[in-house]
Amino acid sequence: MGLLSNIRGSEDLKKLNPAALPALAAEVRALIIEGVSRNGGHLASSLGATDLILSLHYVFDTPRDRIVFDTGHQAYAHKILTGRADRFCTIRTKGGLSGFLKRYESEYDAFGAGHASTALSAAAGMAAARDQSGAPYRVVAMVADGAMTGGMAWEAMQNVGQLRTDLLVVLNDNQMFISQRVGRLGRILTKLLTLGTVQSAERKVELFLNRFQFWGKRILRVAKRARVLFFPGMIFEEMGFTYFGPVDGHNIEELVEVLGYVKALQGPVLLHVVTKKGRGYEPAEDSPISFHGAPRFDVETGEVTKTASTAPAVPTFTSVFGKTLVALAKKDPKICAITCAMPEGTGLDLFRDAFPKRYYDVGIAEEHALTFAAGLAADGMKPVAAIYSSFMQRSFDQVQHDISLQKLPVVIAMDRAGIVGEDGPTHHGVFDLSLFRMLPDVIIMAPADENEMQHMLATAFACGATALLRYPRGKGFGVPMDPAPAVLPLGKGRVLAPGRDLTFLAIGNRVHPALKAAALLKPMGIDAGVADMRFVKPLDTDLIKSLAAAGPLVTVEDNALAGGFGSAVLEYLNAAGLDTRLLRLGIPDAYVEQGKPDELYADLGIDPEGMARAAAAWLRKTDLVKNSI
Repeated sequence: MGLLSNIRGSEDLKKLNPAALPALAAEVRALIIEGVSRNGGHLASSLGATDLILSLHYVFDTPRDRIVFDTGHQAYAHKILTGRADRFCTIRTKGGLSGFLKRYESEYDAFGAGHASTALSAAAGMAAARDQSGAPYRVVAMVADGAMTGGMAWEAMQNVGQLRTDLLVVLNDNQMFISQRVGRLGRILTKLLTLGTVQSAERKVELFLNRFQFWGKRILRVAKRARVLFFPGMIFEEMGFTYFGPVDGHNIEELVEVLGYVKALQGPVLLHVVTKKGRGYEPAEDSPISFHGAPRFDVETGEVTKTASTAPAVPTFTSVFGKTLVALAKKDPKICAITCAMPEGTGLDLFRDAFPKRYYDVGIAEEHALTFAAGLAADGMKPVAAIYSSFMQRSFDQVQHDISLQKLPVVIAMDRAGIVGEDGPTHHGVFDLSLFRMLPDVIIMAPADENEMQHMLATAFACGATALLRYPRGKGFGVPMDPAPAVLPLGKGRVLAPGRDLTFLAIGNRVHPALKAAALLKPMGIDAGVADMRFVKPLDTDLIKSLAAAGPLVTVEDNALAGGFGSAVLEYLNAAGLDTRLLRLGIPDAYVEQGKPDELYADLGIDPEGMARAAAAWLRKTDLVKNSI
């Protein structure tokens, strides 16, 4: 492993001559490429940030000095340089390294990061804690340009400017978000990059360092204050930060020298560093969007590794959503779509290309996206906001006050609901049913398969109410697709298979596994039925009542049991005074770690075998209790 074999943290890095750091960076990149090619992961961002992260650990005294990362998908080099290189091959696998930052994984992970725009707030809190205790450590927030579109980032910026605390913000400007950069901030940064600053980066850095050497740090600070109205970073200067940059994020020796100077400055400082996504791996440089969240791939060619299969291609829930939305929008000019910097991930790239004037990318700003959708709906449009389930947690207030309370017909498409796999607990969408079920006047539905997906999207637009549609990541179940989307009866489920001994009440992508569980119970002498409930709200109480009269019920969901679909059924049975035995299967009261979805479903007992095993054991146990009374 060359130089990397002797690196376990900041102290080991400091033993190297700065001239050796580019070679070390190349070793780190090679390890990142190899690990991600095997396990998938966030490749382009991590490659682009490698030189910058290496320089930060070289200059600062981590873990005593805190480096707080935004999002965390740029931090693979950080993991490798802090004693985890020998375990990097396990990244994003069950029991292995997390793909994101975890405080309980390493003392170097100062703050957990899975969502964007949190670093500045967390770093500000750490700086304030340091000021209270009088401790001598430094605090650095490393923020990607995409995270700066989030409201929290700017709330933190104004607070830090007010506190005047010592804090270095490193703006990692890779000139992209997950997709292409959008919004006014993107234009400002682009303007900075087209003023000749990047093209003459070496000269700019030389002049910058010469000012320090000739005038001294305090004089330079005063001089820059006097030039604020003419300085390209004035937006940051006006907020109380001393701005430096842009500087080349891939010239390690100059980065180390620049960081060494700004490290000693007092007050809030922002260093604007320009990097390139995918740096050091040509396929990722050429296709940074494809290699943002990369699947397994061949290192030599950059092509996705595919397993041989003779089965027909099965569409993903996301692709069905995108295609159905385009079909519906062709017939209804009032339908419009909103994404938070993720058109490809949510399937809205199809809508963007078909209806660019009705497509809105608001940046990484989920709260704004929902209230923006409320405004569109209030004036007669039919918006759909497509946002990952785990990111929707940020927008509960907006759904409640700005949409639901005003009875606005906004469609909220929650992609990646349930278990998402290798991204782990920061991305599992297992709380949405519990969060939003409590709100009055909302419709909540979950498709059992890809065919039901298209019908539910049509139903969401047709219901004239706030509608939340939650669906999983990945492929459907290979069911036949109806030729066109149709509106489903609101709040009505359907019995897929009658049962004499018990009935599975299943929701979403647990419906087809419940059918398999019922088949597994047959040889055990248990006749189990299955109902596809379709709607969590309004609940099909008529169907539940009729099935409860026939025998015990088992609810199955890939949501938290606390407050989820099973709880809704239990609440109804209690309110109706029905003395029906009920078993609830779902996500227990614990965060689910990363792993392949099938592995996690098996661990949770909500795969077909687990459902059958739990239902059989419960039925035997309750029968014994009943017979002993």
